[in-house]
Amino acid sequence: MPTVTRTNALSHKLYAGLTHELEAYHGPSFELRLWDDTGANYGAGNPRFTITVKSLDVLKALLWDPNEISLGDAFVKGDLEVEGDIFAMFEFADFVFSRAHGVESPSYVRRLAISAARAWHHLEYAVSDLFTHSLRRDRQAISFHYDKPPEFFAPWLGPTMVYSCAYFCRSSETLEDAQQNKLDLICRKLRLQPGDQMLDIGCGWGSLILHAVKHYGVHALGITLSEQQFAFARQRIAQEGLAAHCEVRLCDYRQLDHAAPSFDKISSVGMFEHVGWQNLGTYFDTVRKLLKPGGTFLNHGIVSSLDEYKKHGPSFIRKYVFPDTTLATLPIVTTQAEHAGFELRDVECLREHYERTLHGWVDRLERCKRDLLNYVDPETYRVWRLYMAGSAEAFRKAKISVYQILLSNPGSDDHVLPSTREDWLLPPQGQLADAH
Repeated sequence: MPTVTRTNALSHKLYAGLTHELEAYHGPSFELRLWDDTGANYGAGNPRFTITVKSLDVLKALLWDPNEISLGDAFVKGDLEVEGDIFAMFEFADFVFSRAHGVESPSYVRRLAISAARAWHHLEYAVSDLFTHSLRRDRQAISFHYDKPPEFFAPWLGPTMVYSCAYFCRSSETLEDAQQNKLDLICRKLRLQPGDQMLDIGCGWGSLILHAVKHYGVHALGITLSEQQFAFARQRIAQEGLAAHCEVRLCDYRQLDHAAPSFDKISSVGMFEHVGWQNLGTYFDTVRKLLKPGGTFLNHGIVSSLDEYKKHGPSFIRKYVFPDTTLATLPIVTTQAEHAGFELRDVECLREHYERTLHGWVDRLERCKRDLLNYVDPETYRVWRLYMAGSAEAFRKAKISVYQILLSNPGSDDHVLPSTREDWLLPPQGQLADAH
């Protein structure tokens, strides 16, 4: 007769406790498997995803200390696996996070360890906030996220190499179509004209500045803090033969000379999330000093709902994805822009577009897993899979959203903006469309 160890007895009690808890679960059906291949299905119908718990410690975390860090750590290490529809898994995660588990309570020593771990994570969070957003720290944070080989991004971003929300005009459009739509929508909202001096803050791999130069005849400067993006964008510019009209620099927006306004139009796409809500005043002040009177500035970025904004503390995103990032609410963003002297001209919500974009990226990421692991380690792959799927769920539930905010710099009667949006909605692409 096999010996039943204390560990086995505890695992059976914990599994029984989790099974009892799951009687109240009414989300998408799934299969739960333990490290010894025992398990069961929960929910109605065929399982949409399978969760594999590979250690007793993960089972303890599920019942005793379920949070983004404890379960996120397990997922990244491969001790907690999700196969199948990872988007559906977040209903299970929300259920686990919301439950008060009382079956086989942890020992006194274990409770102390859990409390100590939570306190440590909060201390790390508080201390890290004391040193955020210096020039050096911001460069390190950007490098942490973006300085991976372009070969990692290309298979799931596609040929556009655009890492921000796409814009779907029709349900039949591909991700590439929608990214081209988004690039052109930004150019139309800025009302780019041939000869305009344009600045793109956080230019990524150079897609927007290349699009603006080719289709609108502007002179464009893109800036980034990522060395990988800088090298790739510079190579693209050279290959396109556009060096006379298009430039990329490795620098912070705060390092640009703003003694005199230099730019007719400025864009910032998916960048201001890294600024931190405490520094939005500096951000908008600096951008306005770079923009000529009468010029326009389009800020495209993610914001938090009010409920999410009120939550503070450690998160999976800050630990593994975007160090130092803090999202503001839309009213905070627009208020800071107006305090800097901008006039608010237009606001458009693209939340549903970003959810669909992320679904497309995750689908491609999963299909390209074997190739991607030639450029990043399995832990990095798992981080990006969980982060992007979780972001899609956050957009779906309106915990976060994304807005294009069009601002103008008052002070010139020579730059009167049209009174309607009609020219944004016209189908031809670019002022120079007929010439290409």
